[in-house]
Amino acid sequence: MNAVFADPKTDFVFKRIFGAEARKALLIALLNNLLEFEGDRRIVDLQHLTGEQHIDVAELKLSIVDVKCTDAQGRRFVVEMQVLKVEGFEKRVVYNASKAYVMQLRNAEEYPTLCDVFGVTICNFNLWSERDAQGRYKVPMLSRWRMQEQHSGEKGLPQVQYAFLELPKYEAGDAPESLVDKWAFFFREAKNLHVVPPPLADAPFREALEVSRTAGFSPFEWEAYERAKMAEQDARGALAIERQEGRAEGRAEGRAEGEAKGRAEGEAKGRAEGEAKGKRDTLLRLLERRRIALTEEDRAKIAACGEIPTLERWCENVMDATTIREVFA
Repeated sequence: MNAVFADPKTDFVFKRIFGAEARKALLIALLNNLLEFEGDRRIVDLQHLTGEQHIDVAELKLSIVDVKCTDAQGRRFVVEMQVLKVEGFEKRVVYNASKAYVMQLRNAEEYPTLCDVFGVTICNFNLWSERDAQGRYKVPMLSRWRMQEQHSGEKGLPQVQYAFLELPKYEAGDAPESLVDKWAFFFREAKNLHVVPPPLADAPFREALEVSRTAGFSPFEWEAYERAKMAEQDARGALAIERQEGRAEGRAEGRAEGEAKGRAEGEAKGRAEGEAKGKRDTLLRLLERRRIALTEEDRAKIAACGEIPTLERWCENVMDATTIREVFA
């Protein structure tokens, strides 16, 4: 049986629901609920900003909708859907929110005019899996984060804050009652539904389901949706292959060198050199996929590097970089 509703966790459908000016009421509702805004703090209007901070990396399928919200403070919000848990994910979330904050600034005189930034991330995986003695998650499904003074516990520096909705922690089954549970149920189960269930029968959830109803897709939109799903699977496979190849090459090189030297010291050095080679090869593949230009000097620098932590840092930097200088930073 064909799906009645498309998966809202895919890049294409997420933007179809929450990234269109005509449907900004849905995004306003989602933000107010996940940020727990009430009364005069509630968002009453928002403006989609031009130039999404989308990192064009095939391995990182994500949706980022950048909006400036209207309330008493005129705050700005970064909203993103991340489906794949990739290395350095937490750092990338902090980077995106920080970038959204500093990009508002054109000169030093404008510091007082900077709007606060809230990074809102919906995760299809657990970021914090640790449980307490009663088996409950130490970090709940919806978590809010901001800076805190470490001695007194006093909260401050509120200019950049974060909210995370970890979908695997959902426990309300088919009968969600709170607004947050209903959003989690929507994101988790929409692709499996054949009718609008009673818990999602009211606004804004019913409207979000109607936007994701596949019968309303044009042939072009259906093709785009299918491509988005395939891209996600390809990204998962590519990441898995990269990790496997890096580990396999490191082990193979290490064994070869170790056997040649025949001693424990030689084996250890061989494994290290093999692992470094695997990291270098992975880095070069990632640079090629990101279409980052390399000079002969850049290639020589990579080839000469045998420090595993440095190579790992460069691999992580590739995810957000646009030039080799940013990779080497």
